[in-house]
Amino acid sequence: MALTKQQQRDRRHRRVRAKVIGTEERPRLSVYKSNTQLMAQIIDDNAGKTLIAVSSKTEKGATPRERAEKAAATLAKKAGEKGVKRVVFDRGGFQYLGTIKAFADAARAAGLDF
Repeated sequence: MALTKQQQRDRRHRRVRAKVIGTEERPRLSVYKSNTQLMAQIIDDNAGKTLIAVSSKTEKGATPRERAEKAAATLAKKAGEKGVKRVVFDRGGFQYLGTIKAFADAARAAGLDF
């Protein structure tokens, strides 16, 4: 029986989350992508707290990729203000290409280390 796209993403996400854990010194950068926007959070899994959250919905840009890149810059700036430099990247079961890759590259360029 063939799996739906959602089932495939859920399976990939469970596989990623089995290995990726955010700590106080290196929190998890979790990304979720919908059809219209990209949301990202920096999470300390040990404390169970979201430290920083951004959405591409509030960013200006012509394409989803441009909005994701601006959201990454905003996230990196907020993270720097809170003293977060190193994170582990949780792609949320999404393939590492397109908007997800653009977000990750922009976050690295803005100063986050992962």
